[in-house]
Formats: sequence, C-alpha cells, structure tokens
Amino acid sequence: MSRVPRPPLDGLIDDLYYLEGAPPYARLTLPPAPSALLIVNLGAPFRIRAGAETAEYADGCVATMPTRAWDFGYPPWTRSVGAHAKPWGLAPFLPMPAAELSDRPVTVEQVWGRSATAELRDRLAAAAGPREMLTLLEQELTRRLRETPGLGLVRHTSGVIAARNGAVPVGELSEAAGVSGTHLAQRFKELIGVTPKRLARTRRFAAAMLAIDPAGPIDWGELAGGAGYFDQAHFGHEFRAFTGLTPTRYLEVRRRFLREHPGHALEGWPLPAD
Repeated sequence: MSRVPRPPLDGLIDDLYYLEGAPPYARLTLPPAPSALLIVNLGAPFRIRAGAETAEYADGCVATMPTRAWDFGYPPWTRSVGAHAKPWGLAPFLPMPAAELSDRPVTVEQVWGRSATAELRDRLAAAAGPREMLTLLEQELTRRLRETPGLGLVRHTSGVIAARNGAVPVGELSEAAGVSGTHLAQRFKELIGVTPKRLARTRRFAAAMLAIDPAGPIDWGELAGGAGYFDQAHFGHEFRAFTGLTPTRYLEVRRRFLREHPGHALEGWPLPAD
C-alpha cells in the first residue's frame, strides 16, 4: 500500500509505501529514474549492485538520484517501509551532500545513526499495521525536516525540467533562474546529486519509458521523436546507456514480466534481472 504524505512533506516525497511479500524475481534491475529512495528494512537483508560494487543492507538504504541501473537482490520474503522521493526530496534529511549518495546507496544507520535507526525500526515493527507504519514514518520525516539553502531554486528549476520532459537547454534554465550555470550545477549536485543536464536527460528518458505500452505494437521512431530525441539511433544509444538493453530486448523483458506476473504491484519500472 502507499499514500501521499501531508504538507509539507508532499513537496518532497511522492509517496510513502509499505511492501511485504515474495518478490516476483530474486533479482530486479531498476533503470535510473528522476527520484530518490529511502527504504527502512524490516525483513531479511537485501543486496544492491550499483556499478561494480555490491553491498548488503540489513536496516535499509538511502539513495539519491542514480545515473545508472541498479540490481536489487531480494530475500525469499521481503518487508519494508519507505519513501519514493522527488529528485531533491531527501536533501533536507541528509547530513552529507546528495552527490555522495548518487550511485552509492548507504545504510539508514549511516545517515541517521545506529540508535535512532534501531529505535525507528523497532517502532515500525511493533506497529498495528501498514497504515500505522506509514504514519510513524511520516512523523519521523516531519520531525527531521530542516531548512535547506538553495532548495527553492533547485525545486523550481527541476519543475521546469519536468514540465518539458527534459527537453530544455541548460543555459535557458540558469538564465531563467537568474544565476550562473556553475552556481546552478553546484546546487543541483548538493541537493539532488547530479547536474541539471543529467536530470533533464534522465527525465526525458523516463518520459519515453513511461510512454511505452508493452502490450501493443510500438513505433520506435515515433516514440523517439515524441520524446525529443534527435533520431531513433540517438534514442537507442540512450536506451542502452540507461538500461544496458536495446529497446527491442527491453520490450521482451517487460512482456515477460506482464506474462508471468500480471497486475503485480512492481510491474511498470523494475525489470527481471535473471
């Protein structure tokens, strides 16, 4: 189950969620998305491979916006509470620049400390049910919310990027914001973990991915043009860079998920990795 948090968290968090059950596959690949992620783990440890490094997470993980696909390795039964955040959404809760967590997920303990993390997990585990768990997580995030310099600038500029699905020149963004390109890039790296150019690139790719209907025929050239790519070859290059797959192979994998797990809660973005 999931729900949108109340203000002021709704300007930072897309949804709070509770997840429990047997994963559809032992490993799932998550292509890069314009979002950040908080997982408070209540079950057996899970693994994340980001690039060449693989790490195990027992208490959960915190990750800002990635630039490459992640490989999640799940236990036979998983249970967690978490938040899908907007690209800048975790910045007010982090003791370090967001760039330090991009493609390098850390444990919740590394962000909030051992005793605070253990206490939160104990309270979540003792909750009466998923609704109470989401309320507890919302209260914890609200309590930890702090003023973050530059957040308004980054949030507004990110909104412009989102409104145009990433099809906006970076120079135009800094000019409209009334700051230098260097200053804007620094703020983005601090609060999102990537530059405005990288966010725009990821946003455009995500829009193209979400426009794909795996159940029907696809005109890749039309889809590429609609997403603002120069041509189908450019789109194919971006597809491989973000997923490691060609568009055709991606469609085969997505259709496999639909066929083997119709209507599953995770269908739509993760891909079977095995």
